[in-house]
Amino acid sequence: MKMTFKYILLLTVVVGIWTGCKRDDDYVKSTPSAFISNFDLKKLYKNTDLVLNAKLLGGATAIKGIVISDFSAGNSPTGLLILQNSRMAGNGIDSLRGMAFNIGADASKYAPGDSVHINVDGATLKRVNGILQIVGVTNASVKKVASGRTLRTQAVNTGKILANPSFYESTLVTISSALYDPEPAADATYSGDHVIDDGFGNATIHTETTATFASNTVLPTGNFTGIPFISGSGASAKINLWMRNADDFFFVVLPKLSPVIITGYMVDPNGGDGNNEYIQFIATRDINFATTPFAVYTTNNAGASVTPALGWNTGGSRTYKFNLTSGTVSKGQYFYVGGTNKNIDGSSSVVSTDISSSKWIVSLDYSNLNGADGIGTKTSNLLANSGNVAGIAVFSGTTVGINSIPLDVIFFGGAGGVFYSAGPPEVGYRITNTDYYSTINPLTRLPQNFYGAGTNTSRLSFPSAATSFSKLGGVYDATSGRWVSGRTLTSVKLTPTSQLSEIEGDGTSLVN
Repeated sequence: MKMTFKYILLLTVVVGIWTGCKRDDDYVKSTPSAFISNFDLKKLYKNTDLVLNAKLLGGATAIKGIVISDFSAGNSPTGLLILQNSRMAGNGIDSLRGMAFNIGADASKYAPGDSVHINVDGATLKRVNGILQIVGVTNASVKKVASGRTLRTQAVNTGKILANPSFYESTLVTISSALYDPEPAADATYSGDHVIDDGFGNATIHTETTATFASNTVLPTGNFTGIPFISGSGASAKINLWMRNADDFFFVVLPKLSPVIITGYMVDPNGGDGNNEYIQFIATRDINFATTPFAVYTTNNAGASVTPALGWNTGGSRTYKFNLTSGTVSKGQYFYVGGTNKNIDGSSSVVSTDISSSKWIVSLDYSNLNGADGIGTKTSNLLANSGNVAGIAVFSGTTVGINSIPLDVIFFGGAGGVFYSAGPPEVGYRITNTDYYSTINPLTRLPQNFYGAGTNTSRLSFPSAATSFSKLGGVYDATSGRWVSGRTLTSVKLTPTSQLSEIEGDGTSLVN
């Protein structure tokens, strides 16, 4: 045993001596990348001029990316070559970022889709007229290595751009379902500056008077693609979107007027979900449900492993239907659909505030009764509060088929579950044009009629804490059917003594 220990000790000494005597070239060497991404470069910028060099950039001296600027129609900032790139960032982070390079008149020599390498050693990163750009580079610093590369376009609303301007400036974006504000005259053209509103904020469409499409007549609504530049900061930040050519606008029809709008939901009431969950709506006109009925569907997809073949009519544990066929409601009035308990925060050892005096159009003991028309089996989990994606939809009339289009629809919860198949045939939950969904893909301009298809992936989160009401605050135009301000989620923490004003106050409101 002692001899074994001696041998082990001797071996340890020999290995130590051998390791200590290794030559430098016995080690694995690594060479820093010659290129830095826009994602990493922007993190170095602290709102003061920054001289770029290899030491500052971790050994890098150049930037590579795909050109998105386009001078062919005469509507691109003078002298600016604009490119975007990305790198593997991990944890689901989208690292696509853009950057402008001031190389003068030679910028017009490059076309969208060109892949270029730009030497930035000794150049300066600074803001000029609100545009973050690299100055001190010339065309001699640019090397074109390929052409015809695919351009990546992001579909994003103005609210997201204003919330994270450095993410989106100098990238290619599409702002969808927007309209001019104010409404343009019949003979209005693109020339100059025009404000658009997509329900989440404003952007200014800028068109040079010399652009080839400057004299084209504008259409009032649609999707706008271009390169955004951000001027100002904080509350005074402003988006200036430069369309590259006339094809960067695509006309789309905005949402049609819905008499009923989804404004909130209670998914996790105190004392258990069964017969305590409810959905809040607002009427955009006076409604007599006996003469103008509607249908409300829910889906929670808990444990779902197959595509809902019949969409909202799949039934079973996937979807549940309520028919709204009696009662009246006035324009601007909140009303409710849900369980028969009608307590604001469910019922436990301390019964919460009774809200039965509010306007309830349907109250059904869904814990013990199947859904209307046999769609949906009795359930203690009408609205999901964890796990897979869940949703709510409202339809005109009570006869709803697989091809019926909802009036309004909202999805919330997790990303899991099987809820869409491209087919053929295409199967899933149909959507309509709302503040969150579009039946036309703003990037491909092709139809996308289901949740999960194309860009229809937006979903609201679960409430931030148990026994919280999910309040959807927005502003809806009751004349045009357009969202003046898109719905945003506020989690309202409830207690047994909470009052109705807490879930109705500062919620969705109407104009006109």
